[in-house]
Amino acid sequence: MERKIIRDVLFLRQKAQQATRADLSVGRDLTDTLRANADRCVGMAANMIGVNKRVIVVSVGIGSMVLYNPVITKKSGPYTAEEGCLSLSGTRSTTRYRIIEVEYRDGDWKRQSRTFTGHVAQIIQHEIDHTNGILI
Repeated sequence: MERKIIRDVLFLRQKAQQATRADLSVGRDLTDTLRANADRCVGMAANMIGVNKRVIVVSVGIGSMVLYNPVITKKSGPYTAEEGCLSLSGTRSTTRYRIIEVEYRDGDWKRQSRTFTGHVAQIIQHEIDHTNGILI
């Protein structure tokens, strides 16, 4: 179900709670909302749709990928990026990493560990920041 985009900075700055199997529907809502905003958005975190849980969705190729409780375990290759956010106006400068390793649970609630690079890595870092209450 497509959800309304939250712009309340006080809400967005809250650190998200761990997701559980009961939160699998949040991933579907995030995917639907991302699809509805695909012309201006490539990733979303659950707090952007009013749910304070550690769930993100990221555009990858022609589809999207939902990560539950994602944590960056390794990072390398820092660089400065200019980013915008659907929940905020304007763009801001931030430090990102070219290569990251992320541990997370997938839609079957299986533990995964995967390395991401380039633009997808940048999107994941932005969305994980959201789950930690960090806004660019």
